[in-house]
Amino acid sequence: MQLDIAARYWTVRFFPNGTRNCYTIKSLPPGGKFLVRAVFGYGNYDTLNRLPTFDLYLGVNYWTTVSIVNSSTPYVFETIAVSPANYLQICLVNKGLGTPFISGLDLRLLQEHLYPDSTATQSLVLLSFFRRTVSFGPNRYHFGNQRHIRFPDDRYDRIWQKYEDVSTWTTLPDAINGNVRNSPNDTYGAPSAVMRSASTPVNSSRMDLWWSQDSSMNADFNTKFFVALYFSEVETLEQNEFRQFDVLLDNITLVNGFRPEQMLTTVITGIAQGSGSHGISLVAALNSKPPVISGLEIFLVRPKNESATDSGDATAMMTIQTKYSIKRNWAGDPCSPIGFAWNDINCSYSPSAPPRITSLYMSSSRLMGEIDPSFGQLTMLQHLDLSDNSLSGQIPDFLGQLPSLIFLDLSSNNLRGSIPNNLLQRSLMGVLTLRFSYKELKVITEDFGNIIGRGGFGLVYIGKLESGTLVAVKMRSQTSSQGNAEFLAEARHLARAHHKNLVSLIGYCKDRKHLGLVYEYMDGGNLDNRISELACHAEYQLTWLQRLKIALDSACGLEYLHKSCSPPLIHRDVKTQNILLTASLEAKIADFGLTRAFSSETRTHTTTRPAGTLGYLDPEYYNTSHLSEKSDVFSFGVVLLVLITGRPAITVDNNERTNVAHWVRGKLSEADIESVADLIIREDCDLNSLWKATELALRCTEPAGRDRPTMTEVMEALRESLQLETSSRSMKSGSVGTNGSVVDEEIESVIGAIESERIGETLSR
Repeated sequence: MQLDIAARYWTVRFFPNGTRNCYTIKSLPPGGKFLVRAVFGYGNYDTLNRLPTFDLYLGVNYWTTVSIVNSSTPYVFETIAVSPANYLQICLVNKGLGTPFISGLDLRLLQEHLYPDSTATQSLVLLSFFRRTVSFGPNRYHFGNQRHIRFPDDRYDRIWQKYEDVSTWTTLPDAINGNVRNSPNDTYGAPSAVMRSASTPVNSSRMDLWWSQDSSMNADFNTKFFVALYFSEVETLEQNEFRQFDVLLDNITLVNGFRPEQMLTTVITGIAQGSGSHGISLVAALNSKPPVISGLEIFLVRPKNESATDSGDATAMMTIQTKYSIKRNWAGDPCSPIGFAWNDINCSYSPSAPPRITSLYMSSSRLMGEIDPSFGQLTMLQHLDLSDNSLSGQIPDFLGQLPSLIFLDLSSNNLRGSIPNNLLQRSLMGVLTLRFSYKELKVITEDFGNIIGRGGFGLVYIGKLESGTLVAVKMRSQTSSQGNAEFLAEARHLARAHHKNLVSLIGYCKDRKHLGLVYEYMDGGNLDNRISELACHAEYQLTWLQRLKIALDSACGLEYLHKSCSPPLIHRDVKTQNILLTASLEAKIADFGLTRAFSSETRTHTTTRPAGTLGYLDPEYYNTSHLSEKSDVFSFGVVLLVLITGRPAITVDNNERTNVAHWVRGKLSEADIESVADLIIREDCDLNSLWKATELALRCTEPAGRDRPTMTEVMEALRESLQLETSSRSMKSGSVGTNGSVVDEEIESVIGAIESERIGETLSR
């Protein structure tokens, strides 16, 4: 294997059991557009020399067939697809023609305007037609002398390989300085390195390119191929010279008399249909210089014919599977395609709506622990059988909120406590969270003996459940300005907001005058302490890499509130004190007492009394009382500036208050990025990464909300900043990582923490 990524083919994961085995990549922006790459290198790993053939699915829809015909050849398959939910699944399906295996899996988030022909109803599958003089199959080409062009030249890590050797062509000299630009309305993001790698014919006025059916693509007469041709003038033409040519696809003219613009990318696209051979011709006009081409992509247009299970149902089932370590062959989508539906569930199918789960039979499944809230997310459930297991704890109320439930069997378990009233009244139904009494909270907290925090609502205590699980118990004080409304708001929002970067609500207490909330315990404290009070202790100091990861975690939590909750939620009090950390520095957003729901149509909400914290409060919201998700973006920008500078949001000097954003803008006006950085990170950070994060933070804190990015855009920019930092550290480090790159222990830790955002995880099998 000749690829620069050959090291990833040294190991494989194979799947000898089950018809369908899947990777699930979670915590993605719903509706996001992704480049998904799966790579395979058989290498006779099993010493059987049995070349396998198996199918590859993206979610519930067929992607391609992996047919290994040479044990030493790398096989690379790519698709550009839109994710309808906050996760993607890549599945290998056994066809009885050998054991499925995989060597590597990549996921790259694309900007939503790129590749407009990839939509919610169809994907673009990169053709995998092998040519005579190229090293591997994917039909994404440049026309220069390099073998491959990819990241960092291509920010999206597309792999552009050299088009096959053609004796009658020559490459144009790279004689003009500067980058090839993309137009403002560009929708393909061509890298300059590709556009400068151009070929032209010798002693000829035309260029002919062709391709034929790739057997792995399962093409027929109705199959459509999408072609993208990349052009730019990279020569300096004399005064009496010009370059003009026609662009034809299967002898049908796409553009007549085309003249590429100097150092500016033009992309011409077309559709070809049918499973036979297809051709592209570039034909020069009379007296013109010969045609030129820089790049070529050929995709198969793959309609999405199957409907995935309702994302809420699917997420609930995946959580249940993980929570209880279910050993059944539950892989991929629970209901679709019908031939791969999970055992022990029934689904309803409708032509106008996603499949829904209606029955779940988990009797004698060795379930242990409490009944997980995920069962309550199966809102169309009619039959639920959890009998003959070792479930413990109280019968949860959320079961009573399943509107369609008509049969419930919880017999032969270790459940305790009284049956909730609504279950008694409705005969086999319940609600979402556990019901703690004030007496129980006194036991859990050892008579409220250990205070770990305080806020406007009241004191926060550490507690321990019977299982040994540590919890944080927040009790409303009698003098709190936050009353029943704020208490119920926080309980309601936390009950329906479930994300790994939001603090989880375990239960609540509403016992006469006593109001309390029981959260998961975050043993890393809050971010404010880690930056200010504890920063003088070396063991608590945060590196720039760790700060970026905390920022990305926090952005993921806020993006979930804005994009994935229905209706969407605005936090309204984002600040370092409300970002809590685990011992491994995973960040989670806390304190939902001020949260407001807003309309997905207007994305704004008018309030009578602006609420928030000085220094973090959106000035536009303060002045107009018009609340939007951009208010959270402003507050997050301040958090990011605090992470960058180590300074508080507001500093007071000689009775004069200075906002951190104003201070940073002043420093950057002098191009003084180093003095902006916290002393702790100043000598050990990549300046490009620091610049990118600082510019992002200042964009977030623009005075007008319309000038601020969305949290989805914030996440993307933070990922890019994180990539710059990890790349810089990789080059400085002296130890070799798992993929053959140079990485140190800290980079391994951070990359591992965001692995699900990049290469996925295997479901329990």
